[in-house]
Amino acid sequence: MPDAVILSAVRTPVGRYGGALSGERPDDLAGLVIREAVERAGAPPGEIEDVFFGAANQAGEDNRNVARMGALLAGLPQEVAGVTVNRLCASGLSAVVSACHAVRSGDGDLFVAGGVESMSRAPFVFAKAERAFQRGDGTVWDTTLGWRFPNPRLAEMFPLESMGETGENVAERWEVSREEQDAFALESQRRWA
Repeated sequence: MPDAVILSAVRTPVGRYGGALSGERPDDLAGLVIREAVERAGAPPGEIEDVFFGAANQAGEDNRNVARMGALLAGLPQEVAGVTVNRLCASGLSAVVSACHAVRSGDGDLFVAGGVESMSRAPFVFAKAERAFQRGDGTVWDTTLGWRFPNPRLAEMFPLESMGETGENVAERWEVSREEQDAFALESQRRWA
């Protein structure tokens, strides 16, 4: 079984909602990091077999297959496919694991993996009418955070909480203080640098 190794790593700055990166499309951000990661790795673009990219929102400019859009915007050959993974907050990491599995299983030798989000650019959406020319008011959903178009049966089974709310609940249950969370985040950034 072949070993999977990371040849290069690139990341954009972490932005804030409505901040300096809010004017940047997520597919453009994906293209930027894909192009730079391939260049840093010295990888021949024509030898890349697939692009795995995670994206949790997929309601706006990152809709459909942002991995494929990012690959094309990065200038990769049109023959390079793309797979978008959605595991919400773990989407980018799941994409990297998928690329690792592809190498280990012999599906190929050279893959690009990562993730992209822009909650600032998440659109407001509304559901399609249940029947043609339906009249009356509709609900507009903010796709920035949390559930949209929830199945009523799921709402009865589980609380419809965002990942942020879930994180707060987990921290409370396992008694992880804000200071411990900040220290962990700081150490993660230090290790990256």
